[in-house]
Amino acid sequence: MADEVLFDFLHMELVSYIHQSCSKEENSKDISISRLESIGFRVGQSLIERFTKDSARFKDELDTMKFICKEFWNAIYKKQVDNLRTNHQGVYVLQDNRFKFLTQISNGKQYMESAPKYLAFPCGLLRGALSNLGVNCIVTAEVSAMPACKFQIQIQRA
Repeated sequence: MADEVLFDFLHMELVSYIHQSCSKEENSKDISISRLESIGFRVGQSLIERFTKDSARFKDELDTMKFICKEFWNAIYKKQVDNLRTNHQGVYVLQDNRFKFLTQISNGKQYMESAPKYLAFPCGLLRGALSNLGVNCIVTAEVSAMPACKFQIQIQRA
C-alpha cells in the first residue's frame, strides 16, 4: 500500500516539476508533455525487462497486448485493464475506467485540460514497454469522462 502512494506522489511531483521547468519556454505545454513521455518511455523499457525475464516469448502481437493488459498493468497500477479491443489491423484500445493518475485529480470536467500532462508519462511507459518487446507503435490517450481513460496503440508496420 505504501509503495502505491509513493508512486502516485512521485508521478505528481514529476509532472509538476517538468511542467514548471518548461513554463518559460515557447510551446511549453508541448515540450513538457514530450519530456514526460520520453521519461515514461525509458522507465517502460526498464520495467518490461524485469517483468519478462522469466517468461516465454510471445507468439504474436495479441499475446503481447494481453500480457501488457494483465501482468504489466497489474504490476504498475495494481489492477488489470478493464477492456482491450482491437480491429485486427494494428490498432488496440486499452480502456481503464478508473485510471489511477486521473482519480487523484477530480471527477469534474473543469480539470479536463490538465489530463494530457498526467497521461504523457503512462503513454511513454506503454510505448517503451512495447518497444522493448519488439513492437514499434504510437500510443495516445483520450479522456472523455474523468477518471476513465482510453489508450490507443497504433502499431507501426515496417
